[in-house]
Amino acid sequence: MNASPAGPQPSSASQALVLFAHGARDARWREPFDRLHDKLVAAMPQCEVRLAFLELMSPALPETIGALADEGVADITVVPVFFGQGGHLRRDLPALLDACRAQYPATRIRSVAAVGEADSVLDAIAAYCAASLSPA
Repeated sequence: MNASPAGPQPSSASQALVLFAHGARDARWREPFDRLHDKLVAAMPQCEVRLAFLELMSPALPETIGALADEGVADITVVPVFFGQGGHLRRDLPALLDACRAQYPATRIRSVAAVGEADSVLDAIAAYCAASLSPA
């Protein structure tokens, strides 16, 4: 939901999913994230789905969480669209989430593990890799 000039409009959703990615200088880098966002919006019309980035792209995670909180979303789940739990997810993400929780204490803000930690994601990547081989 977009904010109007008069301020944020209330969301009809009580839950939100924030896809959190690193960000890059090349604008084309975000295209798969936009497609993932669009798939989730179509699959979950009852839920606000947003993209947020750590750096180099916008919106930033605190900006996205702030907009959702201002719209009245009570429960926000951050899904790191990273391959693994590296330094950004071990240090930077918890610090960002703690700052957001302090700023929006009435909003439940949680994070799950990086998508690359899920066996189902690894299985899909393995199948893609195996299918990329040309027949012998």
